[in-house]
Order: sequence, then structure tokens, then C-alpha cells
Amino acid sequence: MPDLLLEVLSEEIPARMQAADALAIRQQVRRQLEEVRLVHDGSRTFATPRRLALLVTGLPVVQPDNTVERKGPRVDAPEKAIQGFLKSTGLTLEDCEQRETPKGPVWFAVTQEKGRPTGDLLADLLPEALAAVSWPKSMRWEELGTRWVRPIRSILCLLDDAVVPFRFGAVESGRTTLGHRFLKPGPHTIEHANDYVATLENAKVMLDTEERKARIIKDAEALAIREGLSLAKDDWLVRENAGLVEWPVVLMGTIDEQFMSLPTPILRSAMRTHQRYFGVLDEENMPAARFVMVSNIDSDDAGNTSVGAAVRIGNERVLRARLADARFFWEQDKRQKLEGYLPALEGVVFHTRLGSMADKARRIVKLAGDFLSETTGADPKQAARAGLLSKADLVTETVGEFPDLQGLIGSILAQDCKEDDAVIEAILEHYEPRGHDALCPTTPEGRAVALADKLDTLVGFFAIDERPTGSKDPFALRRAALGTIRIIIEHDLRLPLSSAFTQAMAGYGDLLPPEPGPETTCQTLLDFFADRLKRYLHARGARHDLVSAVFAVSGEDDLRRLRARAIALARFLKTEDGINLLTAYRRAANILRIEEKKDGARYAGEPDAALFAEVEERALYRNIADANFDAKIMLESERFEEAMALMATLRAPVDAFFDNVTVNCDDPALRRNRLLMLSQIRSTLDRVADFSKIEG
Repeated sequence: MPDLLLEVLSEEIPARMQAADALAIRQQVRRQLEEVRLVHDGSRTFATPRRLALLVTGLPVVQPDNTVERKGPRVDAPEKAIQGFLKSTGLTLEDCEQRETPKGPVWFAVTQEKGRPTGDLLADLLPEALAAVSWPKSMRWEELGTRWVRPIRSILCLLDDAVVPFRFGAVESGRTTLGHRFLKPGPHTIEHANDYVATLENAKVMLDTEERKARIIKDAEALAIREGLSLAKDDWLVRENAGLVEWPVVLMGTIDEQFMSLPTPILRSAMRTHQRYFGVLDEENMPAARFVMVSNIDSDDAGNTSVGAAVRIGNERVLRARLADARFFWEQDKRQKLEGYLPALEGVVFHTRLGSMADKARRIVKLAGDFLSETTGADPKQAARAGLLSKADLVTETVGEFPDLQGLIGSILAQDCKEDDAVIEAILEHYEPRGHDALCPTTPEGRAVALADKLDTLVGFFAIDERPTGSKDPFALRRAALGTIRIIIEHDLRLPLSSAFTQAMAGYGDLLPPEPGPETTCQTLLDFFADRLKRYLHARGARHDLVSAVFAVSGEDDLRRLRARAIALARFLKTEDGINLLTAYRRAANILRIEEKKDGARYAGEPDAALFAEVEERALYRNIADANFDAKIMLESERFEEAMALMATLRAPVDAFFDNVTVNCDDPALRRNRLLMLSQIRSTLDRVADFSKIEG
């Protein structure tokens, strides 16, 4: 059972893309293998800055034979039809089989396709698999029509010890690869697919990303402990550094004491974001005058050799220059109060069609202070003050150099100006949550300003029809919607979305174009939020179809109620009554759909009780009337589980109706009345959720 090794060596691939790119290659190769019936034992991917590799184990030597059956004409068909079938298959009548079918005996042509050698198949399918890989960003060679994440330097492809020959773009596959760019560049010949990992290890390439990460953490912690310090935990930095080197060597450098007075966020950003350095903490968990770097050049004894010392000194020099810039910018920024930066926001464009950042700040003030403060429990004056100052740090020199510090710099400057603690925290938190796993704002004022900021952005861009398309979302509107959803749900806030959108749009005044108009914009945003809410709840175990079912309820736009409805509906559908009632709903809806299409009319409204001919009709009508009356009270008081339980009581009268009443009877008036009864079943259940959207 041979193994397949495929390596594509290229120029450096960004660290954030490596794992996903390797997985994309594996998915395409596996799909191609399945199409040609090549079953394998398993596969493993490797990713480094310069190479994406795949090892597929346990492939067959030869593709399995395949039996191909082709159905022909009936045995008693005209001779011309039979001869035409034989000619198309290349067989004689003696080679065909007669089989009984519902239409009588039929001729079948059965042929055996001999399997091809696996190596020959791979030579054909691997170029197709590589060409099918999709990239978030890629480079294209126009004359060849080839796309790849970065320029390709070589392709290594072996089936055990034999080269699988193919061409991708301008590159021919072979059995050679390159080692570490500096330590053992190569070329290195791979004699057998199973030698790949060991050969690259000797060539100073650590192929396994997890192994590189473990080495970085272990060596970095050891260096910190040696100095009586501790390493600042940072999973992102570990992943990033593991994607920047093929042979991680950890070194420790020293920070000039003159820079230790800088605010910790500035110090950390200069090291982390710009240089990918780890911070180090002292016994009091405060930043120490040390940093940890990950080098791609080997040196012995943690930097005590001339090579290690040169690397360390070079990185210290780079960090010194970066921190000197940071200190200059920070000292410049501290010369005036945070409020003094507000006039400069007039010259910062939020969007050419949506005004300046000063305009946006004024809209946030009104939205956070006048509308959202009651929802979030914030102090209106403090929420308004925080909204006014929330964007002021965007025009500081420090944020211009370190954009990731927006909000942080504003909060530090606000603290220096003796602003209230609630205002300081709100300025700090109003960009949160910045990602899927980030924390939401913890203070009422922070939640008010964060919601105002996100809602203002969403309604503005949707009103000018700048919506996300496909994978493109240049204004991060999906993140803004998800952040809004998380703040509302995770803090159990009562905020009807339609009202929030209307209030946010009102803040724009005459800036928004007349088309598509407030109503259309609001509905488009509700649909957009429905999709985001489905994804949010689905990631937490909820079924997307149940979210769709509750979101479709007319007039329901309160995320808190929607979530509670979805939870209640999920529990209800796990019961026997819930399952049976769903079946009855579908039966009623299907009959109505068929009859409405046939009659060209929609059946809706109250049936005429005087036309009831069966006792089951009267019983169902009475039960539906009672359920509608009680359900209205329960839904208004948000007793959703009780409303679901109430709907379950309809199961018996609905079953009795279907068992004993003929809907499509000969009497037209009676038939119409019974169809109206079915519409009552449909509309009654749709009060709690749109059951037509429930799958399974």
C-alpha cells in the first residue's frame, strides 16, 4: 500500500494563511481521490513559511476495477433500436443481459473497466486538484493561467520511491526540495515518501506546526525562568512566530530602561504587533525590561555564540528605534487634553457619503445618551460624554503609528484629564467585542457607546447600499452585526432592532439618500441580522432552521425574545407531541398549498360554524379558539414554553379531524369551510413560530 507525498515549495506564505491553505490542498486532493475510487488509510498536512505538504498513506497500487451498467431497450423493442444500442456499447447481443423491470424484460450492457495504475491516475488528477484550490488572496501568472498563494519554486511528488510526473504552471514535479533557507539550503533529494520528515529535520526544517509552537513555548519559558521572570502568555504570538520560522530559536533581549515609563499598551503594541516579540513579567506581574524573540537562525546556548549575540543585538536595536518613535509620539499627544483633539475629527472622513468622524461622534452622542442609555442602564450624561470623546484619539500621533491602540490611548488620555471612571471605561470598551472570542463591554456606558457606534455604522452603509458581498466585507459590517448581537444577548438587553435602526438613521438627517429609503433599509438590515443570529446561535448548538422559524414571526425583532422562542421551540420539538403536531401542521399546509394552487385562491379567515357537519370540526374549532386566546396572553408575557405546551393540546383534536373529516368533499361550500379550518391550524401554530421553515 504505497504512500503519496506532495510538497509545493514557494516564497514565504503569511503565517495566518498557512494552516488553512494546507487544509485546502488536502480537501481538493481527497476529493479527486474519491472521484477515481482511490481509497486511502489517512492523510496528514504540513505547513511552514515556505512549503505546504501533504502525506496520504495506504493508497492502492492499482485503481479498483469498475463495473459499468447501461440500460438498453426492452427485449421486444424494434430491431433497429436494439442494434443502435449495441452499436453505442460496442457489444453483441450475447454480451448483454436480460433483466426483469416493472416495464418488462430489458436489455442491459454490463462492462468491466480495468483499473489504472495509481501513479498514472495521480499524474492526471494532482494538477487538477492544485488548480482547484481557492485562496483568500493569491498571485496569478497570466501567461500560464496559474494561481497560487505565492510564487512556486519547486514541486516534490512521490508515490513511495517513484516520482509522480506532472506539470503545474511552469514547474515540473520531481524528488528534490530545499532545506532551511540559511542553515541547510540544499537541494535535498527525497528517496522515499516516508523519508520526508526525517530528511527535512536534518535540513533544519521542523515541518510540524504544533512541534514548532511547543518548542517556542518551552524555550521561551525556560529563558524567562532563568532570569527569575515569567513569560506573558500570548497564543496569537505563538501561532504567528511558528508561522514565521522553519527552525525556531528563542532568544532574550533587553529593553532600555528609559522606555519602561511608557504606558504598558504602547510598550506591548510596539513589541507584539510590530516586531512579534513576547513580553516578560516580573514577580509583581508587571512588564520587565526584557523581551523574547524567535529567530530563524540557529545558535548555541541561547544566544551566547557570536551568531546569537548578533541576532539579539540587532533586534534590540530595532526595538530601541521603535520605542523611541513611540515615546516621541506619546509625549506629543500628552501636551493637550483629549477633548482638544475633537476639532481635528472634522477633517477625518468616516465615508465620503456619510460625513466625517466628528459627525459620527455627534451621532453616537445622541444615540448612546438619548436612546440606548435606558436600554443598557447607563447614565445618559456619562454615555453621551463617552460617545463624544470615543473617536478623539484617532487623530493622535500614537494611534496613527499604532492603530491597534485606538480606544486604549483615548482611555489613558481621558484618565489623565480626570474624566469619570465610567467615561474612561466606555472609551476603552466601545470597540468591543473585536472578535468572536473577545469579551463584550462590561459597563453600562461601554455597552451604550459600543451599540451606538455599531448601529450607526450598519445603518449608514446599508442605506448607501455598501453591503457585504460574498467573502468581501471591507467595512467589517458582519463583525459589527455580530458584536451588536452578542452585546444584546449576552447582557440580556431589551432592544427591538427596528426601533434601533430607525433611531440610528434619524441621526444622519439629510446625509442619507432617498433610495432605498428607511423602510427598505430597515428590512434589509433585519434580514442581515437574521443570518448573523442564525450563525451565532448555531455555533452555540441551536438549529439554524429553528432560528429562521422564530425570526419569521411577524413583527418579532427583539433578539432576547427571539432567542427565548428558539430555545422553547427546540425543547418542544423534542417531545412526542411536538413532533406529531409538526407532522399535522405539514399535512394541513400541504393540502392548503395544493388546493390553493388548483383553485387560484388563498384560504384564510374564520370558518363558518354553521356549516360544521362533524363533531370533530366543532371540537377542533373550539380548541383552536381557546388556544388562540390563551396563546396571545402567554406570548405577550413571554411565557414561550407555556405557549408551546398549549399548542401541544391541539394534537388530539387535529388528529381526530384528519381521521374523521373529509376535506375535499363534493359539497363546494363544505369543502371551502374545511379548507378554512386547515388555515386556522396553520395560522394558530404560526403565532409561536413559522413551522414551514422547520426542517427534518
